[in-house]
Formats: sequence, structure tokens, C-alpha cells
Amino acid sequence: MNPGKYAYLSGNFVPIEEAKISIMTHAFNYGTGCFEGIRAYWNPDQSEMYVFRLADHYKRLERSGKLLMMDLPASIDELCNITVELLRRNEHKEDTYIRPLLYKSSTVIGVRLHDLEHDFALFTSPMGQYVEVEEAAKVCVSSWQRVTDNSAPARAKITGTYINAALSKTEASLDGYDEAIVLTDSGHVSEGSAENIFLVMDGVLVTPPVSDNILSGITRSTLITIAKDILGIPTIERSIDRTELYVADEIFLCGTGAQVVPVGEVDRRRIGNGGAGPVTSELKSLYENIARGIDERYPEWRTPVYNRATADVADSLMTSTS
Repeated sequence: MNPGKYAYLSGNFVPIEEAKISIMTHAFNYGTGCFEGIRAYWNPDQSEMYVFRLADHYKRLERSGKLLMMDLPASIDELCNITVELLRRNEHKEDTYIRPLLYKSSTVIGVRLHDLEHDFALFTSPMGQYVEVEEAAKVCVSSWQRVTDNSAPARAKITGTYINAALSKTEASLDGYDEAIVLTDSGHVSEGSAENIFLVMDGVLVTPPVSDNILSGITRSTLITIAKDILGIPTIERSIDRTELYVADEIFLCGTGAQVVPVGEVDRRRIGNGGAGPVTSELKSLYENIARGIDERYPEWRTPVYNRATADVADSLMTSTS
């Protein structure tokens, strides 16, 4: 990643090279932080960048923070404006990844959540494809199980628990696969290493419920809405057995980073024709066009960065925070 020129740290916009924390920071030593991954899409025809479902990401960050006894440093609207301002300062004119972090900032030794200070940081960086595949991903079922909600909150994006994702992703990559699928401790399909999963079976979408230790994904909810509203395809949320992966008509992974990734093979077994199936292809196209503002439906999901109305808001914010 090549980050932008500026970051936001401890209530101020600062040059990226000055956005540093101590090696004694509690979150660095114990994983006591939470984060969001947000995408902004550049539309060259409109000379505009759209941040996708910005407020929804901050709402989830707020929920994650509560689990770790932390509050957001400002209202969700204010954080949205700060994000837009940072993008404008960094002058991004390409697809961009946005990373807000809420973390325990105390410089102390000792494992706990209470009686610690916390802080907020935000940076941006250009980002293309997260899962690099030519047509469809080859995935495996990982030997690593998904973290359970009774051991660490699976529904929150907590920095420390992403070691679970790293272990499964690296195992898959070193074994020659593009991605991993992790199971729950009861043997049901949970999600990818950092993506939700959908199966297409007999004309409907099937996806694990939140009770199977999945992250309640924003891209996941987007696709459920698009499938129902535009394609007339319902979604069934239920537990999925491992062997159902092998007989599905189509499978795809989804997430902010991954977007929509067709799966062509699971554990060396071909899915469908081995490429992107028709439902997956249509959902992928709809998602990308809506996020980029090519398809003008769902305008409430897109926050423009460079238009004049947004710039006026950001200019007033810049005055109040400088």
C-alpha cells in the first residue's frame, strides 16, 4: 500500500510520516483495538469519488468499540465528514481503501480492557483487488476453525482476533489456494478468511447466519438487498454443512476488500463450470456499478467526496479542526 500524504490521529490531520504511536501502546502489545475497512470508488466519467456505505461502517465500528469498552471520539456524522476531508487532502483519484482504528492507547503493561485510555486514527491508501484471481478463486476448507463468540467476539472487527484470519489465509496460500473457508467448532461453514460466503442453490442464495460466528458484513447485507430488490432472488440464512460446498450451483465470497469473488473450486472439486456463475456475475456487476455511481440506484449508500456540497461541509470542518 502507498498511503496518502495525510492521516488523522488524536483529533488532528497530520502528515502520514508523523502519524506514529509508541511501541508500548496497549493495542500494539495485546490486540485491544477494532477497525473498519471502507472503500471509496473513483468514477472517471463523473470526476467523482464515492465512499460506499460510510455511515454504516462507522455504526459497526461503534458497536465493536462497545465490546472493548471504547467510545467513538465524535458523532458518526462528524467522523464521516472527517473521512471525506482526509480523502480530499490526499487528493485520491483512484479506488481507495479507508482504515479507521479505535484502539487502547495507554502505554502500560497488563492484559485488561477497563481503566485504559483509547484513541482514534484514520488513514487512506489506493487499493485495487484484494483477492487476485483471473476468473474464479480456488479455495480450501481450512484446518483452522473460526473463532467463537464465547472466546472472542466474532461479530466485531477486533484487531487481535485477525490472527485467526491470518493463520487460515496463509495455510491456504502456502498450499496453492487463493483463499480459505473456515468452519465453526460444530463443523458448519462460517466464512472465508476475511469474507462472507454465499452459495447459489436451486435459484436462491444461501448464507450462514450471524450465529455461526460470521462478521455481520456490510457487503453481505448489500448483496442480499440487491438480489431481492433487483433480481428477485431471496436469501436463506441457515447453517451450511461442509459437503454442501461441493454440490452448490455457484459460490462466491464477498467483503469490502474482496468485493465479489466467484469461487470455481473447493478442495479440488469444481463448482458449476469452474468459473463465475450467472447469478454471481450479475451480482458482481450490479454491486460494482452501484458502488461506483454508474448505476444511480441506492444513492443513500454513496457519499461523494469532491462535489461542491460535500466540499463546503469539509471546508467548515477543516476550519474547526485546524
